[in-house]
Formats: sequence, C-alpha cells, structure tokens
Amino acid sequence: MGVIGVQLVVTMVMASVIQKVIPHYSLARWLLCNGSLRWYQHPTEEELRALAGKQPKVRSKKDRKYNGHIENKPLTVPKDLDLRLETKSVAEVDVLALHYFPEYQWLVDFTVAATIVYIVTEAYYSWMKPSHEMNISIVWSLLVLAFAIKILFSLTTHYFKLEDGGERSVCVTFGFFFFVKAMAILIVTENYLEFGLETGFTNFSDGAIQFLEKQGLDSQGPVSKLSFKLLLAVLCSFIGAFLTFPGLRLAQMHLDALNSATEKSTQILLHLNFLAPLLMVLLWVKPITKDYIMNPTMGKESVPLMTEASFDTLRLWIIILLCTLRLAVMRHHLQAYLNVAHKCVEQMKKEAGRISTVELQKMVARVFYYLCVIALQYVAPLVMLLHSTLLLKTLGNHSWGILQESESNIPEESTPHSNSVYSDLPGASEKMKVTVAEITGEYCSNRHLFDNDRLIQS
Repeated sequence: MGVIGVQLVVTMVMASVIQKVIPHYSLARWLLCNGSLRWYQHPTEEELRALAGKQPKVRSKKDRKYNGHIENKPLTVPKDLDLRLETKSVAEVDVLALHYFPEYQWLVDFTVAATIVYIVTEAYYSWMKPSHEMNISIVWSLLVLAFAIKILFSLTTHYFKLEDGGERSVCVTFGFFFFVKAMAILIVTENYLEFGLETGFTNFSDGAIQFLEKQGLDSQGPVSKLSFKLLLAVLCSFIGAFLTFPGLRLAQMHLDALNSATEKSTQILLHLNFLAPLLMVLLWVKPITKDYIMNPTMGKESVPLMTEASFDTLRLWIIILLCTLRLAVMRHHLQAYLNVAHKCVEQMKKEAGRISTVELQKMVARVFYYLCVIALQYVAPLVMLLHSTLLLKTLGNHSWGILQESESNIPEESTPHSNSVYSDLPGASEKMKVTVAEITGEYCSNRHLFDNDRLIQS
C-alpha cells in the first residue's frame, strides 16, 4: 500500500471541491433559486397611502417640536383594504442577506460532498476489498451529523431567548416527553423492537474490557447496562427537543401544501412523505414486518420470503427512497410556507379596525426573511436520517444487493456441510481432488449395495 491511500486522496480532492467548486455550483442555492419558488413582496408606504385614499404627507413648521426633530406619527390604514401582494421569483441576490443562509448552504453542500465520498468509498471497498484500512466515509458521516445537531441546537437556543412567547415551555415539555418515551421503549424486549441494543452493549463492553486488559487495568466494563440506557434516553430527549419545532413546522406546511395542491399524484406523494417516519419505525417492529416476512404462515408450512440479510438491505433502501421523496417534495413545502404571507393578508381583510403600515409590512416581510430557517428545519432531519442510515449500513456490515444476497445464501442453507468440508482447503485444485474422491467413494458404496440387492432378488 502506498504512502497516500485511495481514501485519503478522495478526501483531499473533495476538500478542494468544497473550497473551489461548490461556491460557484451549489445545490443549496439551486434548491431555493431555481425559479420555482415565488415570494410575496411587502407593499410600500406610498402604495398603502394610495389604496387608503390619503395624500402624501407634507411636512410643515407645525410638525417641529422644541428639540428640532419632526414628530412621525404612525400611518394607519383600514384592515379591509383592497391589497394585492406582488410576487417575485426567489433570486440569489434575495437570499444572500437572509438569516441562517450560510449555515443552510454549508449543511446542504457538505452533505452532498460527504455523500459523494461515501459512494466512492463504497465502490472502492467493493472492488479492491481492503482489509487493514479505516473507512473514511464514517468520519464524513459523523461530521454531517455533528453539523446538523449543532445547527438544530443553535435554532433551539433562539426559542429559549424569547421571553414573551411559550416556545421555551414547548421545548422543555417535549424534551421530558421524549425522555419518558425513550425510557418506555428501552424496556421493550428485542422480541418486539429490533434495535439490537443488547448485542451492541455486549460488543461494546467486551471490546472495552479487552482494551483495558491490554493496558494492564482490571475492569468489568466502562458502564453498566442501566447507565447505558439512561444515557441513550437523555440523548433521545435532547434530539427530540431539537426536532420539536421542525416537526410542528412540517405538519403545518403539509396541511398548507395539501390545500394548494391540485393534482392527485402530488397529494399522494405529500401524504406518503408525511407518513414516512411512521413507516420507517414500523420496519423495526418485528411482529409487524420482520416476523411476517421471514416466517409467513402459508397454509401448514412457513416459507420465508427472503433472507434476514436481504430484509436488512431492503430496510436501508426503503429509508433512502423515502429520503429522496422528501427532497423531491421540498419545493411544495417551501412554497406552501411562502404562501403564508398571502394567507395572513386575506385573513386580515376579514377583520375590522385599522393597522399601521409598519406592522403590515412586517407581517408580510417576515415570512420571506425566515425562509432559510424553515429550509434548515426541513433539511436537517433529512440529513441526519440519511447519514444515520449510511452509518448503519457500514458499521452493521450490511450489503446494498438484495437479490444477490438472497441467491448467495440459498446454497449455503441447502448444503450446510459443504462449507465445513471446503473451509480448510487451501486452493481450488485441492477442492476438486477431494470432491472427485468423495464422488468415487459414494459411487463404489452404492454399487456394492445394488449388487447385494440383485443377489437377494435372485
């Protein structure tokens, strides 16, 4: 093996691509600025004056106060004003000044780079099959998860800084709710939820004990099983608190997108995208999915539809397809969010009274100003789910092939003794010699039996 391995070269090339190419060709900017999204512009004060039938304000000497400043009284207009908002395509110039746009662009573009590194690394491992190299794609996937959690944490801290609203109480409440829910799920045995925590904890403890023994230390394990599950529950509570408002926002955008969708196929895709988390969870409930597929009751016999390895691979592909579906319907959800400005204006027209022009402009403008925040709340859970699945495939030693995996396991199950016979043989020629000898011996013994039968018959 050379001084610089293939994986290190791929990492260096991708780092150069992130620095030189992605600032000019960015998927994050294309998702927002491809011309399919349209945002509502807030009306100017002159337009509101003209609609309200008021003349432009002329400043006179009577408006001056004793300190020399002009007293600006807020202009108010009727709420039932015949106001029609103008729309404009989202351009790159418009989104550069938005809050959290750099974080959104970095997360999406780095995720694309990490995914490309993962694909190249998987191809390298499938062709070259290196045995003494660390899979560098694991590091890239962990970095993606770290960036996503960091961004969600920074978004959640903004809700805690608000003193008037109840966002802080909502985050704390859902955090405790997910903590209790995680503790209840960890009590369920592996016969119902196939999380593999018992096996994972055993492997972790054995590896830690072996490492400590090599260092000359006597230990029964780094942590007890109860402490391990308690740490998992605390981690799940924090992640659940971070995903509280992204989940609520997704539900609201789903309803708005359904109301604006006209095609039946689009509505079906939106419903499937909304139910995708539930479908993913059901894939790990053994009585519903695995037991039914692995041991289905067909009459008196149970014939498995696929092997266990093929079922694990099928779950990975289903999650990746659902992540692709969520990315495909991202435009519908973001456009549904941008339509909130028009929805608020239409709701205001049904009310009586007056509203200041500044408040009206803020009500319309804040929708577009928070576009990147909404995009982050939509993309961050998707990124976490995708690269958690990729980590599960790599660390769980799963395969991407479904049919190949099932076909390769059939002869192993039908001939259980063949692997034990040929496992200790050094080469193909030795295997052939042993096979010929076994066939010859079986033929001779069978011929002897046939000769005895003929003697008895005679």
